[in-house]
Amino acid sequence: MVKITEIGLGVIADILDASPSDALVIGIGQGADGPVLLANPLSATDAATIAASLGSLGITGAADQVHRLQAIPGTGAEVLVLAGVGQVADGAPLAEEALRRAAGSAIRQLAGLTSVTLAFPAATRSDVSAIAEGAALGAFSYTEHRSSTDGLKDPVKKVLIYTAVDDDIQPVFDRALLVARAVNITRTLVNQPPSQLYPESFADAANELAAGHPVTVTVWDEKRLADDGFGGILGVGQGSARPPRLVKVVYAPADASKKIALVGKGITFDTGGISIKPAAGMGDMKSDMAGAAVILTTVLAVAELGLPIAVTAWLCIAENMPSGAAQRPSDVLTMFGGKTVEVLNTDAEGRIVMADGLAAASLEQPDVLIDVATLTGSQLIALGLRTGGVMGSDSVTSALKSAADRAGELLWPMPLPEELRATIDSPVADLANIGDRYAGMMSAGVFLREFVGKNAEGEQIPWAHIDIAGPSFNNGSAYGYTHKQGTGIMVRTLLAYVDDMVAAG
Repeated sequence: MVKITEIGLGVIADILDASPSDALVIGIGQGADGPVLLANPLSATDAATIAASLGSLGITGAADQVHRLQAIPGTGAEVLVLAGVGQVADGAPLAEEALRRAAGSAIRQLAGLTSVTLAFPAATRSDVSAIAEGAALGAFSYTEHRSSTDGLKDPVKKVLIYTAVDDDIQPVFDRALLVARAVNITRTLVNQPPSQLYPESFADAANELAAGHPVTVTVWDEKRLADDGFGGILGVGQGSARPPRLVKVVYAPADASKKIALVGKGITFDTGGISIKPAAGMGDMKSDMAGAAVILTTVLAVAELGLPIAVTAWLCIAENMPSGAAQRPSDVLTMFGGKTVEVLNTDAEGRIVMADGLAAASLEQPDVLIDVATLTGSQLIALGLRTGGVMGSDSVTSALKSAADRAGELLWPMPLPEELRATIDSPVADLANIGDRYAGMMSAGVFLREFVGKNAEGEQIPWAHIDIAGPSFNNGSAYGYTHKQGTGIMVRTLLAYVDDMVAAG
């Protein structure tokens, strides 16, 4: 069901024309006094000629600028490409994310070529890793449902990185490709039409993707969900002809010293149910399962890396549809664990399925509990289309923010004010599924917190909620290594977070 292609990666240490390619890419930065030609393998004479021509060519060095010029003899390339990296400071090395985005942008915009040499400044293994990862993300394409690819440009198939770093570089490439593969699989899942990715087929895809990994997969069908008391997932899914599913993916190596639980929202299509959404933009609701896709590919990547940490993913999957069988506003659902929720708005369904997942995950008393969801429109209003919101225990949110910064993903901590708890009181049940109109992102987080259990010490399990409603799906133009539609955001952040937990011991 899920098919992606990958680039081949290699390095060039000195002589360019010994490894010919279709294009040689060098970097241009935005300096304080104008465009700056970054360190590159061109001769001093050729570099000076290019540098002197930047202004007249209209090249500023802005991120995502890509200009093709005539090839320079001796470079082994058929065309010279100048790629913007954004603002640069004199003498300061480029940030890894700047390299990642510039590489991804160049490879994305050079689709149609077979091989490309990237000659951005790459003085360290981390630089090479960022360039390789960006290139692999930029080479993504999604053509599964086209009857013909005539007129479409195939992604770049081979990337060479010009660098003096040559000591044991293969593990760097292996890791970069693994991370990019996880992101690209997430993108592919999100891009699937809801007629093909629905609860049962999503569960099948999880089994298919898990094959060959050291993980176990358990699937709850509608009968088992009812027997085990998952009233939230069942309630949201009862209006659809396609019954809901809960999928548990467990990676538990023998040498694991810590245990992380991940819970993901997997609404394969969200009409809003009886509280139906406006028609405009409803097609984007195929992406309402992005959180579940993120945690699925994250746990599989951790397993493939063989990291000494246990990770369990809980995919809470349903299709939210209006029908004669659908839940109604004012219905009361009994969630997993026994709490009751009055449904005031059936379009606030994500928190309901997530509540079941959080309660179930808590029973296993993980050291950390993280949930990822395309949860609220309020997230877009507060933080825009590219920045996710994170809230919960300070120890977890601060660590996730640090991991996101290092991974190059945008995440911003938000509070969970205590006064919001009263807004989700219900006169007939333990909780209502919505609060006041204002602070909707945070009141959703307050709702979810009610389902986070306690650890052996009687304290709430360290927990964080990540709302990616905006950044999970790109309806605008492609930029950097980010293509249109599914973005795969938070996979790299979660992997960086797991790395940090492993390093901390």
